[in-house]
Amino acid sequence: MKKLILLAFAMFFAVMAQAQTKKEVVFKTEPEIECENCVKRIKGNLRFEKGVKAINPDLNTKLVTIQYDSEKTNPENLIKAFAKIDYKATIVEPENKEKEDTKDNQNKEK
Repeated sequence: MKKLILLAFAMFFAVMAQAQTKKEVVFKTEPEIECENCVKRIKGNLRFEKGVKAINPDLNTKLVTIQYDSEKTNPENLIKAFAKIDYKATIVEPENKEKEDTKDNQNKEK
């Protein structure tokens, strides 16, 4: 029983340590992502970058959200990875993302 409790604590602390290093960043690309081929190209190439955990391109907002391990990479390295596949990526700050989403929703209503 003691071994089981120790194992549970060890697993809990391992998960907590992993969660602390996971971060998220949102990019706007130039050229903008416009089709499924753009999505496949970004996902297919950036998944090989060290530390990348998840890549979520959104065709509606034209933004790419990347979850990454901050101990293995950083936004600057991710921008370089975009450049390797001929995309210029810029970081979208959280308040700018909200403005982009609002602007896109207004354009859809027109």
